[in-house]
Amino acid sequence: MKAWRFYGFGDLRMDEVPVPQVTPRHVLVEPLCVQPSVTEAQLAQGIPTLAYDRIKRRLETEAPVQLFGHEFCARIVEVHPSVTRFQVGDRVAARAKLPCGQCGQCLSEMSHRCRKGPVIGFDLPGCFSEYAILPENSLVKVDDCISDSEAACLQSLSDSVASVETADIQIGDSVAIIGQGSMGLECLQIARLSGAGRLITVDVRDESCQVSRELGADIALNAKNCNVVEVVRELTEGIGVDVVFECAGGSPRQGLAGTQTQRQALEMVRSGGKVIGVSWFGAPLEVDIDFLRERSLRYLFPDISTQAHLAHTVRLVASGRVELKSTIRHQLPGIESVPQAFEITANKSKYQAINPAQVIFATKQQNVP
Repeated sequence: MKAWRFYGFGDLRMDEVPVPQVTPRHVLVEPLCVQPSVTEAQLAQGIPTLAYDRIKRRLETEAPVQLFGHEFCARIVEVHPSVTRFQVGDRVAARAKLPCGQCGQCLSEMSHRCRKGPVIGFDLPGCFSEYAILPENSLVKVDDCISDSEAACLQSLSDSVASVETADIQIGDSVAIIGQGSMGLECLQIARLSGAGRLITVDVRDESCQVSRELGADIALNAKNCNVVEVVRELTEGIGVDVVFECAGGSPRQGLAGTQTQRQALEMVRSGGKVIGVSWFGAPLEVDIDFLRERSLRYLFPDISTQAHLAHTVRLVASGRVELKSTIRHQLPGIESVPQAFEITANKSKYQAINPAQVIFATKQQNVP
């Protein structure tokens, strides 16, 4: 089969490799639609972010290696006899982070807290290939009314669900969301469903602000045109909002906001309020702890998304309560388009992308080799 493998940072090649064999509690799938995450697009170029050291070590010791491709929709073409929840023909999406099954958390029925298990696309091969092996416990079935493109967004959406759950929004809470990429727009919609009152969003691109308004923002601010902290405080009578989601920080090399949005988040939240740190920065941050302490601020990080979160995303999209289509701007044909998808995702502003670029795989008619 054809599979994209990394020989080093910035060195991605399509190779012919054996079709993987189905193992216990696993299924063989053919990817239908796959998108690189923003994190994967950074790691592909060697930009420090989440899991950078792990990927660097694998490239140094295992290259060429299949990496990335955890945001996908795929069709099952073979199941191991031990698999009970799925059958051939099912379309599936997956959560990326899996429990190890052996640590104290897993053995005490708290496997949703486990951080020792493998991650699809980082420790296990993802779906930038014609076929892939996936563990049964990572998967959920995709509803028939959800398109392949929408289904490829479900993993990201499950992380956004976990982020909003962590915020514990109370009915009528004022909420600001900095960054209106895919996860910022997802947090916007889920916060609205969770009872948020006034919803204020921030971005630096007019097209993102427009989509934000269409998806439910009461006020969408372009940070290039105003001092967003001052405007948010004016809108809240000088108090600040109850909750801020910071979804824009990260490497400026790929159009992200660096650390300035983290500072803005702390300045626009009310005393006693909550900041949810959704972004990955790729380096240590300098934080004024006394400022947080004096204002009784809570800086929270999202819980890991679980299979229950992922199953909930299927219901949200199937019912129309969360809308994803308007964020999908680039759909590229065929497995050969994978490098172009990484290029677009790494430079969203240049290509006027909101969601990562998607690769639409040609459906195979022949039998699996």
